[in-house]
Amino acid sequence: MPKRSLSPLHRATTHWSTGRRILVAAVVIAALLGAAGLTAWFTTRGGQHESDASSAAPAPSSPAGTASKPPVGTGSVPAPPKITDSLAYARAAAVMLWSYDTRATSRDQHLAGMHTWMTSETKYTDWTAISGQVPDPVLWSRMADNAQYATATVAEAHFPSAFKQALAENPSGITEAYIYAVTVTGKQTIAWKGGGGGAEDRSVTLAVQCRPSIDCALVSIAPSVAP
Repeated sequence: MPKRSLSPLHRATTHWSTGRRILVAAVVIAALLGAAGLTAWFTTRGGQHESDASSAAPAPSSPAGTASKPPVGTGSVPAPPKITDSLAYARAAAVMLWSYDTRATSRDQHLAGMHTWMTSETKYTDWTAISGQVPDPVLWSRMADNAQYATATVAEAHFPSAFKQALAENPSGITEAYIYAVTVTGKQTIAWKGGGGGAEDRSVTLAVQCRPSIDCALVSIAPSVAP
């Protein structure tokens, strides 16, 4: 069966946070030149994004103006796996980021579900970069009107060569934050009412925190670096 072209709504979703990712990439590429620098970057960005998120938006589990209401639930967003392997966690996180179901999940629920994957260490967490993957309320509503949903599969996950080189040059540099860069490739398949649909290859480099003997957690979206 020939591959159908992706809807304008999907294209808008795919490219929603390009500006943010370019900003992140400009800083992290330099940080990847040294493992110690990587930790320093996430310390800085984590504090900045924590401040930005608290001033720009309500908590992800509550709609604006309804902070006193109980959590909205997480809809179709899966719970994060309880694993300590950074590659395996990044694979699962990529599937989560590339999947959604507007038929059964509100935007607030989707954000609440994504937030459960984040590290609880506020010094490092970069919620703005992750939540920036979700379309604004108007676009999400249009997607819901079309009953649009997406599933994803992962082909492989690996440590980028720049990250591996940084670790080789300074093995102890990662031991402050235990944040790993992992590049994941795969495919996203979307569909909407009326039989529309399509698929495209996807790739993302994630920052994942995996402290020894502690379940991994998501930190941020890092730049695409040398494979």
